Amino acid sequence: MSAPNRRRNWNSWCSTACPPRSATTTPWPHRTTVPPSDTQPRIWILLGDKKGDNGQVETIAEALTEATGWQGELKRVKVLEPFVFGKAKVGPTLYHIDRELSDPLQAPWPDLILTVGRSPANVALWIQEQSGGHSKILLVGKPSGLMERFDLIVISTEILLAPYPNVLRISMPLMKIDAHAVQAAADEWQERFAHLPRPLVALMVGGPTNPFVYNKSVTDKLITAAGKVCREGGTPYITTSRRTPPAIVEQLRQGLPEGAHLFAWGVDTGDNPYLGLLALADRFIVTGDSISMMVEVTRLGKPLEILPLPCGLLGSLDQLRRSLARWLFRPGSDSLPDRLRAHLARLVYHSHFIRHTRHYPGFHQKLVDLGLATWFGQPAQAPGGQYPNDVDAVVQRIRALLD
Repeated sequence: MSAPNRRRNWNSWCSTACPPRSATTTPWPHRTTVPPSDTQPRIWILLGDKKGDNGQVETIAEALTEATGWQGELKRVKVLEPFVFGKAKVGPTLYHIDRELSDPLQAPWPDLILTVGRSPANVALWIQEQSGGHSKILLVGKPSGLMERFDLIVISTEILLAPYPNVLRISMPLMKIDAHAVQAAADEWQERFAHLPRPLVALMVGGPTNPFVYNKSVTDKLITAAGKVCREGGTPYITTSRRTPPAIVEQLRQGLPEGAHLFAWGVDTGDNPYLGLLALADRFIVTGDSISMMVEVTRLGKPLEILPLPCGLLGSLDQLRRSLARWLFRPGSDSLPDRLRAHLARLVYHSHFIRHTRHYPGFHQKLVDLGLATWFGQPAQAPGGQYPNDVDAVVQRIRALLD
């Protein structure tokens, strides 16, 4: 197959690899190659196949263009089939990349690479090597290794990482909402939802992820919440995700009250109502494992209740480890105790006992503290805060990197 034909197949693969579910997906506008000059560094926007991750890099790139006029050149990479769900070994390598389906990677090398994710990060490290160390790398999210090789690592509240000078902590993920997609979903689903009694309450269900488990107590809470909505004259509409266990879906199907609606991902046929609910539901209950769903709801300014999840025995031990990491890795002052704690944190990081992790309760509490969410079971209320805009701080650090 010729390279042009394979590139067309890559475009098709990008649009069909994952079913449309998220509103944080926006197409990146066409970028032409911009030659570097005294005022224009060469910037590559290195993206993989995860649209939600890509959106965070796109947010930074767009803000950088608005602030400086600097244009980036888009470079898409496609991983080979074994690494779509498998994990490539961390390092400066391209062995996991389909070179023919990916955009060309050749000199002149960039001054700055903006990227996200394990596989693209490996490619960025390879580019940095080819450039003789000239190319600087901004990585969004936790690195899988070689933390010292990244010039700037941008992490949000839920990510715990050792306190190094190349780490920039921001409050919330830089995901953005595609307003056009949300409006299109509103137009499509308005009539379909018109007959449903209000309030329309969306219950969005994720799936097990360390340290959380999904068990009968979770389904009981969801079923109870749905029953309460029905008794109040409204409509509960439950959607599951790719990670939701079949047994949980079946328990919901058997236990939900009359008047409740359920769409099970990968099981039920027909259009997925997720975006329609995101656009039109009056309030939301979201399980605590799904950061992306909580971000989407709060970015739209909709009322959100967070449903905390149980951990189980092993999960409880893991949660203790995460809580220790939260204390150890938190930013501090220049006081002696904080400097000693930071030194200990770096020793722990290099010992591989705790490299990096997520602390979901800290993220939940941050949403509550910002007035963007309430806890499950509390009276529903409109959000009293605004989603923070941290991208300006990222742009400032980028400018300092390139000075």
